[in-house]
Amino acid sequence: MPWSTEGGRPVVAALRPFRHGASKSAAPPPPHRGGGGLKNRNPPSRLFAGEGDRPAEGRGGGGGARRATRCIVTPILAALCLVGCAAVGPNFQRPAATTDAGYAMAGDPAPRGVSLTADARTAGPWWKALGSAQLDAVMNQALAGNQTVAQADAALDKARRQADIARAALKPQVDANAGVERERVNPAAFGFPGFPGNTFNLYSVGGTVSYDLDIFGANRRHLEAARAMAQAQARRADAAYLTLTGEVALEAVRIAGLRAELDAVRAVAADDQENIDIVRRAEAAGGEANSASSGGQAQLAQDQALAPPLAQQLSEARHALAVLVGKSPAQWSAPDFNFAGFSPPAQVPVSLPSSLVRNRPDILAAEADFHAATASIGVAAANLYPDVRLSAGLTQAAITPGALFDYSSTAWTLGAGLTAPIFHGGALRAAKAAAVADANASLALYRQTVLAAFGQVADVLAALAHDDDDLAALTRAEAAARSTLDDSRAAYNLGGGARLAVIIAQRQANRARLARVQAAGQRLIDIVKLFAATASDWR
Repeated sequence: MPWSTEGGRPVVAALRPFRHGASKSAAPPPPHRGGGGLKNRNPPSRLFAGEGDRPAEGRGGGGGARRATRCIVTPILAALCLVGCAAVGPNFQRPAATTDAGYAMAGDPAPRGVSLTADARTAGPWWKALGSAQLDAVMNQALAGNQTVAQADAALDKARRQADIARAALKPQVDANAGVERERVNPAAFGFPGFPGNTFNLYSVGGTVSYDLDIFGANRRHLEAARAMAQAQARRADAAYLTLTGEVALEAVRIAGLRAELDAVRAVAADDQENIDIVRRAEAAGGEANSASSGGQAQLAQDQALAPPLAQQLSEARHALAVLVGKSPAQWSAPDFNFAGFSPPAQVPVSLPSSLVRNRPDILAAEADFHAATASIGVAAANLYPDVRLSAGLTQAAITPGALFDYSSTAWTLGAGLTAPIFHGGALRAAKAAAVADANASLALYRQTVLAAFGQVADVLAALAHDDDDLAALTRAEAAARSTLDDSRAAYNLGGGARLAVIIAQRQANRARLARVQAAGQRLIDIVKLFAATASDWR
């Protein structure tokens, strides 16, 4: 049986090329017909020995010549009849959207100012809803200069070029060749001793064309997988942009919050100094002991000690923002953000879970990965079946350049080759099973990504609800502490109160003020996190 190997796969050499000037080989004998049609005792799924990865010579029964003929002819006829058929392997089906009506667990508090909608896309970039012109300017700089985003864009371009490479496999491959050789013929090597050798030049030019029929869709499934991987990378690029805009906004809000806390600490220290001055005036007038101001000085030192850690955090936030913009801290200075420059919306729209899974980039990237893994099953399945490639070649060869393009110098070939798997020790079956397992893993990862996204949104919604309650309570506490402080000071100034009561009231008011500033900053941070978690449009 005329077998050869090519790339580790047996090649059936039954379709011989017709060469110009050569006689055609005898046609293969017609298949045995009976009962009005072509019969095959094996079901379609068992046409090829490679389907079970068993050697043809290992099968039982007589009629070796008839088996050999059937082993060669049947795959060829089946392959030619199936040109243009659908690719083997499963077709991708997009996972169904969830039917959950919301994100909150039973008993979770509901945040005020948040509404669930079918599609919560904002009108323009989401950060513009925060109402900060400074943030808008910094965001534009970050989108243009951030290196992580540049890396994501480059990876996306690479994935698209790889899809172009896969697409090229579906088209004919055309190559040209040319050469000049100087040869000497040795007649003795051909059984003609005594004849003188001849030395001559040989000029040649020509080209070849080949085309893979892709009968079972290996190339088409490979292109499908490459396109899905490019789509996954595009979604990861979107996720990089969304992550970047969220981090820039968070750092800007942290800067505003830390500056507000530092202002509050400085104001507290100023109040402490005022209390010390009051006590010292009382000491000078003889109304207080000389040691009365020591308690106020201790409080001043404690409150002043709060400033350096906050200043360090502020420096770190400013440096982090410079890196996000794509600059070193020495090359760029962050704006002085403050709470007054932000005006978040009273109502924040949040997409329903069914819409979130169709909008959030990390979920869409996981879905595209699942699509690519599904297409890879088809590639592995197609490798179990024969592959047919057509080829043609034209060569002009002559011993003088002037005769190179004469008709007598022309040679051409037309041919078709079939490659069919016969025995690979179970490797092809195992490759297909591995592809199925990889697709199942991709599906599980997709589902986990969806669950993690829902959990993240639920966390932020609960945090906002707690922020609202915390900020309202701390605002009331600050007002009450300030009222107590005013009363204590008035009583002390009238001589009816003790200085210790003023110091205690001052301390409570200072703590309430600092806590309220921190709560306001945390609420603004959680609003930013909500926009990022719900995949608000960054474009």
